[in-house]
Amino acid sequence: MKRHHEPKSGSSINGGALPQGDGAALPEERVELGRRRRSERRRTGVILAAGFGSRLADAREGNDLKPLTPVAGKPLILRTLESLEKAGCDRVVIVLGYCSHTHREAIEEFYNGPLTLHFAVNDRYDLANGISVLSAREFVRDEFILVMADHILGPVVSERARLHLPPEGGATLLVDYKLDSIFDMDDATKVREKNGRIVSIGKQIDDYNCIDTGVFVCTPGLMDALQHVYEEKGDASLSDGVQLLSERGLMNTLDIGEGFWQDVDTPEMLAYAEQVLESDEQTSALGSQIAAAADQA
Repeated sequence: MKRHHEPKSGSSINGGALPQGDGAALPEERVELGRRRRSERRRTGVILAAGFGSRLADAREGNDLKPLTPVAGKPLILRTLESLEKAGCDRVVIVLGYCSHTHREAIEEFYNGPLTLHFAVNDRYDLANGISVLSAREFVRDEFILVMADHILGPVVSERARLHLPPEGGATLLVDYKLDSIFDMDDATKVREKNGRIVSIGKQIDDYNCIDTGVFVCTPGLMDALQHVYEEKGDASLSDGVQLLSERGLMNTLDIGEGFWQDVDTPEMLAYAEQVLESDEQTSALGSQIAAAADQA
């Protein structure tokens, strides 16, 4: 684990604001400048890894801890950390609960990437997952990228999260419109969106047009919404917070396009994820061999 220096707040190209008058940037230059600033933005990642993971228990002999389950030879949580590296994060808060000490020791032992790791503990991991989000609150002061420890994300998804700016005081959920590609629709969290805004969300809704990927680009407004729900109900799911923000007009969606993601919640999902990953690795290796042969020709 390496530490990165925090970027200076308020910095800009040439150390100042955009020029005015005749020297002002053209519209296309402004767009490119915005993209550059977004790509340089460093954020905090938050990983939810507190649950029991009972449906995936013993999917691999000798391991009953879900985040540490190997997928195509690499632990789930390590894949998640690498996805957040690609998403432009420089620090990550991992929210643990069940067997938190064992998880932390293992993660600190095998992760040697550039991210600075922090750990939060949710002692009430028997409650809904929104409580795990709230457990990371003391580490989050600005925009953050929220992901699930058991979701595998392709590079396209990470890149879209990296470049995206959420609505002020709200959040954006990355969604998948490729309904025919969803491995287990019964288990998926469904979303009804209209004009880029979430109308409704939940596993049981019938009128949906896309699927929750478990990736959010958030402001602390999501924490405020979850806290409000918790104070009213004594519990709070992430979907509860999303629904409240949507009612306030502060919950957007972002299409992942052809991006790949996969929830790994059951042995069947694990097998499917490994099949896809191994196929991608073979395709990548073949492409490298073809490129090398072309260079030698």
